[in-house]
Amino acid sequence: MTMLPAVLETDRLILRQWRNADRAPFAALCADPEVMACFPAPLTRTESDAMVDRCTDLIAERGWGPWAVEAKAAGTCIGLIGLHVPAATLPFSPCVEISWRLARAWWGQGLACEGARAALGFGFGELGLDEIVAFTTLANVRSQALMARLGMARDDAGDFDHPALPAGHPLLRHCLYRLPRRQWQAEATAGSR
Repeated sequence: MTMLPAVLETDRLILRQWRNADRAPFAALCADPEVMACFPAPLTRTESDAMVDRCTDLIAERGWGPWAVEAKAAGTCIGLIGLHVPAATLPFSPCVEISWRLARAWWGQGLACEGARAALGFGFGELGLDEIVAFTTLANVRSQALMARLGMARDDAGDFDHPALPAGHPLLRHCLYRLPRRQWQAEATAGSR
């Protein structure tokens, strides 16, 4: 069943369905070695476009997913933030994960946190999810810090080897962060959101 795509708006961002105009800026950030330092490799334009196609299809099908992030100040796509059901079977599957990827020029401004909070609110509010997870390679301390700022807690027993990476790969080991709805609601009620 196709759902009307959700659009989330914050003070500085719009999380929305992908447009053709988003392909070039997204490909540029996916080709940036610093942005992609904690991924197996930067993406080619073809690989980036394929990712946009997958995101577009998921949002068209479900009404939500890895949204294009538009900075209101620039009127252009600066990355992605959203919710996703991982295709790989992970030790904690089934699950819904939150993820983000922004162009380097937009780092350090709190935008990933702002957009991620909107996505979490949608996941717990509109979708009624019981838990949202996030995971990243152990070396990705920037994303781990953001996970903690979002109120997510590291599952110390949840470290795992990502099944999409070969044995011995330097990014193989991942850590898991969890956020249950009851904790999100308690913090929202306390006014910390």
